Amino acid sequence: MATEVTVPTLGESITEATLGEWLKQPGDPVQADEPIASLETDKVSVEVPSPVAGVMGAHAVQVGDTVQVGAMIATVEAGGGAPAQAAAPAPAASAPAEAVPAATAGQQAPAEPAGDTPAALSPSVRRAVLEHGVDPATIQGTGKDGRLTKEDIAAAASSKPAPTPTPAAPATPSVIASTGRKEERVRMTRLRQTIAKRLKEAQNTAAMLTTFNDVDMTAVIAARAKYKDLFEKKHGVRLGFMGFFVKAACMALKDIPSVNASIDRDDIVYHDYADISVAVSSPGGLVVPVIRDADQMSVATVEKTIGDFGKRAKDGTLKMDEMKGGTFTISNGGVFGSLMSTPIINPPQSAVLGLHRIEDRAVVVNGQVVVRPMMYLALSYDHRLIDGREAVTFLVALKNAIEDPTRILIDL
Repeated sequence: MATEVTVPTLGESITEATLGEWLKQPGDPVQADEPIASLETDKVSVEVPSPVAGVMGAHAVQVGDTVQVGAMIATVEAGGGAPAQAAAPAPAASAPAEAVPAATAGQQAPAEPAGDTPAALSPSVRRAVLEHGVDPATIQGTGKDGRLTKEDIAAAASSKPAPTPTPAAPATPSVIASTGRKEERVRMTRLRQTIAKRLKEAQNTAAMLTTFNDVDMTAVIAARAKYKDLFEKKHGVRLGFMGFFVKAACMALKDIPSVNASIDRDDIVYHDYADISVAVSSPGGLVVPVIRDADQMSVATVEKTIGDFGKRAKDGTLKMDEMKGGTFTISNGGVFGSLMSTPIINPPQSAVLGLHRIEDRAVVVNGQVVVRPMMYLALSYDHRLIDGREAVTFLVALKNAIEDPTRILIDL
């Protein structure tokens, strides 16, 4: 008896997703609640669990297909019988690697020789096979149940004997050889499509302007060096720069409430709380989880929250509710080496703070030229709501708090 696997509820106002990857292939044993597929939504990846224990049946959709909430995507057969036939039968024998056409979305993996039924290749392994031009039937897999991994393919490719060099031909006129340039067309993930759409909407809607300032990081660096070991021992998390900047931003937002506000039709909505969105990198792109009530948190709690967000963004386990809302965004391009940028606001928010790399620069202090660790700050804001004076005042307040961290402690 076959049990249908359907697309689960994905969250408020989300009605469809894209099938990102099959985690189980037809014939694989599955346990109840074991993930069998990964779906990509507008914000996060969601795993689809098996409703029962049994054997993976046929796939009803292919990788890259759009599926609706409640739609059937596969079946699970009861018991441990013979493997079910896949939706699209594979050819009986594999073609040489050189004859395999360029990969496209949803393409089947190269078939393997007849004999024991091999474990199906995952999309990432199929791409590696095509890229390295190796025959998967000749490689011993080291993954679960003997499956091939990308590392197996790379190791096999590196151990292939180098082709015997062809003796140079006499210098006679000949047809110009192909340059061997390649192109690859990859469908945008749903997350990347959503990012592109929202950023363009922000540009089309808001009257965006960016103002800059710089900040001397000497005091914060000294504080970190002095207290980082005690901080980590007590709180179980490293003391970073983001804790200082989040708390300093919360103080500045109280002084300049318009930077923490938003426009709703003809109304201005002011928030008496600070929900700080922090941009973190994930394998699928940039995601922006929200630190709720950051103005009520300690530096240690902020650091713990950001660390948890970063880890779960890489694992793909962030929840949708964690990325809703937010009244102000901080984006730290400095971790990637950015010197200066003009960040784009995250609607319906009205401002975003861009942090950048720290570098030693010559500055004048009390009439003397000295070398200090400096960072450029950038505030992009919606000029419909925030005036230039308010934007500059916000950055100055932030700068003062970072250059004298005692202000953060005494809320000055």
